[in-house]
Amino acid sequence: MLSASLIFLTTLVFVIWQPRGLQIGTTAVAGAVVVFVVGVVSFDDVLVVSGIVWDATLAFIGIIILSMVLDEIGFFEWCAIKMAKLSKGNGHLMFVYALLLGSFVSALFANDGAALILTPILLAKMRILQLNAKTILAFLLAGGFISDSASLPFVFSNLTNIVTANYFGIGFMEYLSNMFIPYVVSTAISIVVLWLFLRNDIPKQVDVTLLKNPDDVLKNKTLFRFSWVFLALLLGSYFIGDAYHLPISVFALGGALLFLFIASYFKAARVWLTIKNAPWQVVWFSIGLYIVVYGLKNGGLTDYLNVVLKELLTHGDAIGIVGTGFISAILSAIMNNMPTVMIMDIALSDIPNKALAYANIIGCNLGPKMTPFGSLATLLWLHVLSQKGVKIGFWEYSKFGLLVTPIVLLVVLLSLV
Repeated sequence: MLSASLIFLTTLVFVIWQPRGLQIGTTAVAGAVVVFVVGVVSFDDVLVVSGIVWDATLAFIGIIILSMVLDEIGFFEWCAIKMAKLSKGNGHLMFVYALLLGSFVSALFANDGAALILTPILLAKMRILQLNAKTILAFLLAGGFISDSASLPFVFSNLTNIVTANYFGIGFMEYLSNMFIPYVVSTAISIVVLWLFLRNDIPKQVDVTLLKNPDDVLKNKTLFRFSWVFLALLLGSYFIGDAYHLPISVFALGGALLFLFIASYFKAARVWLTIKNAPWQVVWFSIGLYIVVYGLKNGGLTDYLNVVLKELLTHGDAIGIVGTGFISAILSAIMNNMPTVMIMDIALSDIPNKALAYANIIGCNLGPKMTPFGSLATLLWLHVLSQKGVKIGFWEYSKFGLLVTPIVLLVVLLSLV
């Protein structure tokens, strides 16, 4: 356990720190090699981990590729400008619409898509609208929060969702039927709480005439209109795949590549460049970090958590669900949600109550918002903002996250109950 813990903590520090531009995937694979060499994990363990994460990782790559192509044709920029125009200059209404847009993007294009693609667009539009620094920060903090808190409704909305659904054999429709209400509740309570905390920094009126006409940002209007039809068909294909028990990556990655080739035909995207720029480091990060985490399982951490979770459940489903969600959230905030979701899934594997698996997802999706290093999406989001000249300090972010997250998390877990 000591060796596994030291290797895990060292790997996590380098993932967060990224000295000399060291890539997260490279660090995770290096950690995996070390735990294998010192005997913390075996070759059979590596095969088990690969079997757990391959579908989730390929699906995630597919969703990001699809998001990149849609971004290239102006899809998200059109949505952002449309949202601003619909507010008719009412700052508070614009705030609500921005969060609803973030919720929509996060649900359909995963939390990373919402954080990495929508954030730069919203930032650019807010600067065009000549909003002050406090207002821009309020919108960015709220948008960053909703990208994770709203990543609940579909299996593909978050990497943690896919991993857990695959681990427990939860189908697409079964997952949606159980998580749709928590998603609606999470979006609603997030908007209310975020508005209450940030309302003093939101202007009453904004001059939206400074923005372009939404249609002017589209590179190809025919492809844009087709993209809505394609997204509807793609969403429908997940239900068909569920009926035949097909891996979700078949449709997520397959659909993304199909749309990429269609966009290439319309000269709106370049196939090789898009594939090259896809976040392949996430593949190595997922596999590598999960192998490192499996070492913690071999060291006995999951056995201890299993005892705690079973004890919580003896006090009733409500205590079991809320307790599981908060344990996942706290672990995610401290040691990142990617390793947490796998550790908790393994700890829950012999507990015949799928509600705890859903509670684990909710905790792993919302808990990371308490610290800047709680999720890969937040780390990348902060990196993107720093490149755009927006610096958010560790304590500034943590203070906001620690105030907002527990309230939202408790309400969402109670909706699951």
